[in-house]
Amino acid sequence: MPTAILADDERLMRDQLRMRLGQVWPELEIVGEAKNGEEAIELVDELKPDYTFLDIRMPGKTGMEAAAEIGNKSQIVFVTAYDAYAVEAFERGAVDYVLKPPEPERLKITVDRLKNRKDAPAGGDVNASVTAMLSQLAEKIATPKPKFLQWIQASIGQDLRMIPVEEILFFRSDEKYTCVQTDKFEALIRKPVRDLAEELDPALFWQIHRATLVNVNAIEGVTRDIRGRHLVMIKGRPDKLEVSRSFLHLFKQM
Repeated sequence: MPTAILADDERLMRDQLRMRLGQVWPELEIVGEAKNGEEAIELVDELKPDYTFLDIRMPGKTGMEAAAEIGNKSQIVFVTAYDAYAVEAFERGAVDYVLKPPEPERLKITVDRLKNRKDAPAGGDVNASVTAMLSQLAEKIATPKPKFLQWIQASIGQDLRMIPVEEILFFRSDEKYTCVQTDKFEALIRKPVRDLAEELDPALFWQIHRATLVNVNAIEGVTRDIRGRHLVMIKGRPDKLEVSRSFLHLFKQM
């Protein structure tokens, strides 16, 4: 049975990668997880996994530095949000380079490469293989990336959910967490509303309060309470979201 370790400083990303790998390669046994490059090196020495899935930007030793020390002890796949390190990754001996979020279809290609590499006769044309992978990566990089967030990653109990932003009714923050409310469930994330407001499409999400963002398609109307506060009503829900004075201009046309 093939074995692997996962190295990423974000637990949710490790959980997501574990889940996606389980979908496309159920025979693969994840024998360990690391939060940084130093832990990854130690786990490779201790557990001797066939494969190591490495993030590049981690505290302490980076994925690149870890790969240099791991060498030929384990086949390395970089899983990262940054496409600028591709050439250096292959110079470090990476078998593949996957951009986050790792989709099942893309991971299936990685799994096929790992299996083919294992079965390939010694002395195969590694340079040709690397050139082909770089060409495919260049095509991916050349494709325009979405300007705004397309999904939100959130935990619900022990489950990791990837929530399309169009399904989210509103975000509402307190001091520590931000509530992500959909029509079917509620989830919590740590990202504050002020950061989300910069990353979400302003034509889809309006900030109506320093702690609240609302999906314009979820707005049923605006009402006033007995104190004179303006409240946004949400379609099909009892929630009423307060509108700060500084954001009342958004509703002048309603």
